[in-house]
Amino acid sequence: MYDQITLKLNVDPFILGALKEDITSEDVSTNSVMPEACMGKVELICKQDGIICGLQVFKRVFELLDDTTVTELYCKDGDEVKAGQLMGVVTGDIRVLLSGERTALNYLQRMSGIATYTYKVAGFLAGSKIQLLDTRKTTPNNRIFEKYAVRVGGGHNHRYNLSDGVLLKDNHIGAAGGVKEAIRMAKEYAPFVRKIEVEVENLDMVKEAVEAGADIIMLDNMTDEEAALIAKRGASMIVNPGSIGIIDGKAEIEVSGNVTAENIERLKNLGVDYISSGALTHSAPIMDISLKNLHRI
Repeated sequence: MYDQITLKLNVDPFILGALKEDITSEDVSTNSVMPEACMGKVELICKQDGIICGLQVFKRVFELLDDTTVTELYCKDGDEVKAGQLMGVVTGDIRVLLSGERTALNYLQRMSGIATYTYKVAGFLAGSKIQLLDTRKTTPNNRIFEKYAVRVGGGHNHRYNLSDGVLLKDNHIGAAGGVKEAIRMAKEYAPFVRKIEVEVENLDMVKEAVEAGADIIMLDNMTDEEAALIAKRGASMIVNPGSIGIIDGKAEIEVSGNVTAENIERLKNLGVDYISSGALTHSAPIMDISLKNLHRI
């Protein structure tokens, strides 16, 4: 759940933007059938099993349209919900209920879908000390919602944005002229409290990153064949679980690259610290949720 300061400063503007996108001048359909204010109720119903997430945002949509709207909830973020379950009732001006319905459900369905998928993926790492991380592969202007949903589902957030930390990827390394050069320049520029993570694709880059003092080394898109070659050369980072050879505790290790629910389990026993997956936010299907049985009171 967002605190009140974060809600007002960082969440509300995005919700208002979504509402403005949906109502550029007026809600013609609603104004046609409801020319005057009239109180009503509508039920929030779950239509498939999953992890519910985004109830505060759902509620906030209606409050921003009319702060007298009352949302009564029978579950909380992180709860497992079942198809057919009544999750809440919204009471207010029917015009507000109709105009805010789609925007409120869009947030709730999207956030619940991410939380549900993350919960599923995190389950494959049960019993290990590996942290499941998200990425910056989020929907534009929805990062604050999607990264919250990852946490609700049992995952952890990687950096929130480019200002959060140093992550030197292939193009940064190319621009700097090499791994060592990029790390040296980052150390000179970034505040000392910032960790420096570097993305590597082969053994030589791993060696350079370790020697230059990287805090976190990301093994990106390494195939089993590449891993086997690395193992033969004395840096058994992937094939031989628990043996990180050349890194040898000098840096934390993250594995990344097309990680999904279908393949994450094979990475469980690598002896790494983190596994990051863009799929948590870019590939999670929505959860089916509806507002039904609207009636006047």
